Amino acid sequence: MSKIRPAVWAVTIACAFSYMGIGLVDPILPTISASLHASPGQTELLFTTYLIVTAIVMFFASWVSSRIGRKATLMIGLGIVVSFAALCGLAGNVNVIIGFRGGWGVGNALFVSTALATVLGASAEPRRAIMLYEGALGAGMALGPLVGGLLGGISWRGPFFGTAVLMAVGLIAITIFVPYKPAQGTPRPVSAPFKALGDKRMRLLMLAAVCYNYGYFTLLAYAPFPLHEAAARTGWEFSPIDLGLVFFGWGLLLAGGSVLGAPWLSKHYGVRHTLVACLAGLTVVEIVLAASLNPVVQIVFVIIGGGFIGILNTAMTELATLATDLPQDVASSSYSGVRFIGGAIAPTLTGPLSALWGAGGPYWIGAASLVATAGLLWLDHVMTVRRAGRLALHPGV
Repeated sequence: MSKIRPAVWAVTIACAFSYMGIGLVDPILPTISASLHASPGQTELLFTTYLIVTAIVMFFASWVSSRIGRKATLMIGLGIVVSFAALCGLAGNVNVIIGFRGGWGVGNALFVSTALATVLGASAEPRRAIMLYEGALGAGMALGPLVGGLLGGISWRGPFFGTAVLMAVGLIAITIFVPYKPAQGTPRPVSAPFKALGDKRMRLLMLAAVCYNYGYFTLLAYAPFPLHEAAARTGWEFSPIDLGLVFFGWGLLLAGGSVLGAPWLSKHYGVRHTLVACLAGLTVVEIVLAASLNPVVQIVFVIIGGGFIGILNTAMTELATLATDLPQDVASSSYSGVRFIGGAIAPTLTGPLSALWGAGGPYWIGAASLVATAGLLWLDHVMTVRRAGRLALHPGV
């Protein structure tokens, strides 16, 4: 097994800090809603704006990195995140914060998309690189809510300033440990990431990623509100640190699923069987969350959901990024952009769905999207088997 290079560690640690920025906000959503007199729907836009801008800009990340180099792109992305995270902490109006979260999304897109390509390019073992990347995601998701809960207990501004500091540390690590390499070869055309849409299989897997990430981000972005409501009904005041601890447990299982669960299950049962089984498990979790407003049930099943999500994140990324012959930075931009689109849609709809069907409404739709994901993966399996059969009968087709 080859030694992991310092550059890979620097990028993956910065990735962990980046994903901490998502989880840091989670425990303070109800507090922001109360402090700034914003509705839950408005507060959910903190996720939506961030994720939709991230998704759009990710499609152009390879165009940027092919001109200025990966290290420069990583550093610019982190610099933008540091600036806009600090601005969010200084803002006094929820709409201003929503706007600044969009700027944060620009930096996040440049960094996250280029980070995956950098890790893949710097590692001799693509599967191990994906495991490290998704493990960093899991670690960030685990620590983010805990830190966010602790800082949010002082002020809702604390998690934003905390993110700015952490990302500045990540920027310093990349500056020191990632070697500078000028952009090589022909710069990517702006249309390069969209070429993946011309591949029938990638198109299907991207649609599956949209459906899966809708279900995933329904749990991540919406869970604090029914948790808070369920606790209030029993007279239990759920503070930011309480929410932080719940999502810390969620993130620990997510990290364990990414680093340990996914590789072991994929090795022994195959990637597809692992995906289908975990999609079924996460569907059950969201159905239970939709059906029960008991605070203990909500806490337990939110945490359990983290384990399934960790396994699914790694397995989905492996299946999609290794399914194409496109260059790594192009495939990374395309897949990362599409997965964030699914994540952006979920917070937008949770407000109207909960108003229409009650607290469980968003979870019912999230469960349906996970069932749709399994169906799309089954179609991909059928197409792959048929193509393999044609190649066996007609080599070179």
